Amino acid sequence: QVQLVESGGGLVQAGGSLRLSCAASRPISSTYAIAWFRQAPGKEREFVVGSRWSGGSTYYADSVKGRFTITRDNAKNTLYLRMNSLKPEDTAVYYCAADNRRPPSSVATMTRPMDYDYWGQGTQVTVSS
Repeated sequence: QVQLVESGGGLVQAGGSLRLSCAASRPISSTYAIAWFRQAPGKEREFVVGSRWSGGSTYYADSVKGRFTITRDNAKNTLYLRMNSLKPEDTAVYYCAADNRRPPSSVATMTRPMDYDYWGQGTQVTVSS
């Protein structure tokens, strides 16, 4: 079992930046797939970015490519999402997720919420125009 806790959300003006954090309750194995998703009111939860905890290839949704960056701090068991050039359409609850059920090669296809077993409670990001 892994507990995930997000933080860092808030209200920001369009064009601004935020860094979200996702703290894990224990060290994350390098084989884990990790991801950020988001869910806007009235919409389905959507994939933002996914990778392996160990690093390597990272997959971003087209809507955030070039603006968002995922990083990790192994010493702190923490995953980060740096969000730059924020837009009002980025407004959503952001969730981090993790999973260790599939082989490392499958992370490129893990873009659905059902692909991940562990979830945080979410953190609200609101971007004003």
